[in-house]
Amino acid sequence: MIVEQIWTGNAYRNFNYLIACPETGEALAIDPLDHEKCLARARERGWQITQVLNTHEHPDHTGGNRAVIAATGASLLAHADAGKSIAGIDRGLAAGDVIRVGKTVELEALDTPGHTMCHICLLSHTDTPALFSGDTLFNAGAGNCHHGGHPSELYTTFSQQLAQLPEDTRIYPGHDYLANNLAFTLDREPDNAEATNLLERARQQDPEQALVTDLALEKRINTFLRLDSPGVIAGLRQAFPELPDKPTPKEVFLKLRDLRNSW
Repeated sequence: MIVEQIWTGNAYRNFNYLIACPETGEALAIDPLDHEKCLARARERGWQITQVLNTHEHPDHTGGNRAVIAATGASLLAHADAGKSIAGIDRGLAAGDVIRVGKTVELEALDTPGHTMCHICLLSHTDTPALFSGDTLFNAGAGNCHHGGHPSELYTTFSQQLAQLPEDTRIYPGHDYLANNLAFTLDREPDNAEATNLLERARQQDPEQALVTDLALEKRINTFLRLDSPGVIAGLRQAFPELPDKPTPKEVFLKLRDLRNSW
């Protein structure tokens, strides 16, 4: 499996992805908003885009569909319940469905509600797993729930699905928010030395060559995966004095999401 991360350079800091089979040159385009860059990269690599997949229905993820499909004849894949919000879906996906690209690539659809209620993440069937997480899990952060989502559903997705993945799972999010998210981590957990060190690198990194984290690192720097941290809980109690003495992980997650909304 070949993964091509495409930095759009737009105001929303989107990442688009091409996933290609090295044997056949067939490729899947994930959220190809910048259709010109996606099509050009496929031409440069000698790949044929045969499928387009939208992780969810927001326009900064679906906006390139029409142009890519017109240029390639690709089929469109998205959540099985997204038909009212994404036009022209050829294949609706449910949890556990497998997307095959060429002869060698298999990706499993995860039904991951929270950011929206029709959100798909993709997990590769490879020796080192890769998660294409859309706007659910960001590097050092979590998606918001402002436009059709729900924070309780997002917590369930994190706790029951994403946090249970193998530690070496590589994380490919839909946006580059790493520096800002690390700043939030440090606002909540000022003594997190690893987040402090990584923040300097994040501020200087070229998004064309973005850092790819794994789940083990995320559990050390991503506040939304550190729900049992005494430091995180102590900081939350300052903002929310009514927090119980021993808050549940869900209570911690929801308070963090609430703080992040206005931070």
